[in-house]
Amino acid sequence: MDRESGFTSRRKVQRVKDKMAEQHAKPKVSQGVAAELMKKHYNLTPSEMRYLPSYDDQNFYVATAEGGQYVLKIMNSEDSKDPTLFELQTYAMAFMHENGLPTQTALRTTTGQDMFLEDMDCGYGLQKYLVRLLTYLPGIPISKVPLSPQLLHKVGQTAARVDNILKEMKHPQLSVLQREGFIWNLSNVLLLEKYMHALDGDPLQEVVKSVLHQYKTFVVPKYASFRKCLIHGDLNDLNLLVQAKESNGHRISGIIDFGDMNISYYVHELAIAIMYMMLEHPEPLEVGGPILAGWESVFPLNEAENDCLFWLVLSRFCQSLVLARYSVTLHPENEEYLMISSKKGITILRRLLEMGKEQVEKIWFQTALQFKN
Repeated sequence: MDRESGFTSRRKVQRVKDKMAEQHAKPKVSQGVAAELMKKHYNLTPSEMRYLPSYDDQNFYVATAEGGQYVLKIMNSEDSKDPTLFELQTYAMAFMHENGLPTQTALRTTTGQDMFLEDMDCGYGLQKYLVRLLTYLPGIPISKVPLSPQLLHKVGQTAARVDNILKEMKHPQLSVLQREGFIWNLSNVLLLEKYMHALDGDPLQEVVKSVLHQYKTFVVPKYASFRKCLIHGDLNDLNLLVQAKESNGHRISGIIDFGDMNISYYVHELAIAIMYMMLEHPEPLEVGGPILAGWESVFPLNEAENDCLFWLVLSRFCQSLVLARYSVTLHPENEEYLMISSKKGITILRRLLEMGKEQVEKIWFQTALQFKN
């Protein structure tokens, strides 16, 4: 999913889906038609509407005469053909909301549905588009505020709470979230080998090969000791919203974008959160400790998970960098936009490798201990 509160994730542009080479039929709906959908299916009258950024779907911010604020989401026609994933994501958001986390929820239609398919012609002929109306979450992306140690600690704590709650979720279609072959699952890092040609002639290729070798020899044998669970899968710096606290600092006010949700491992969620927060911090090495401390205040790592965290963080950097570069080969006209976060990512990845696992872990673990004392 795209930014459901109106912010477009640059990682979304880099996302390599199974059908990436296909031309998705992005909806092109006018505000007038969107207003008609609101009236027809929700019996709500928009008093204010504006377009929100989106990559392959279409989002509208809507304030209604009845007093609510919402995001109207119209999915592209390709993804609309299989609504099961969206049903599960919508169910998960509601489940987490019921358990005290700040997630969006879907407003039911007048016929009691969480979503509906609408036949529309958006310039590609008559096609079906999946439509949802979600609550609007206040706040700004965490990338827009200083990442204090206290806020990073809260990120780790929140990430662990997300997975602990999702662990209890029951749904008859839950097995769909196994998502075999999903390129953004950290279990599938070695699938990057199929895309390495995108780095031909670039010294980065050898760096990535080195990380993949360590993943294969050091991490893979320890998966039997990792604890499995359903994870959000993309707790990046744009998918966490914050608001200023009355006293000082910021609190997390929203968790959005469940498009990468998959059955994976607890430690993957932690590694993903650390990697993305490193991209936004002026001193990336200061990120891991507070997030790790926050995570372990809810869910302590076991020995194998602890031992593999460094290589999993580096592996996520590799996923982001390789798939961004591969996206450029498909869409060279968007190279500047696609590579926005890659330059900093490459610098951080090289630095982590140069310092080595032992030195980086020493910084992370010693900082984490300071929070416990």
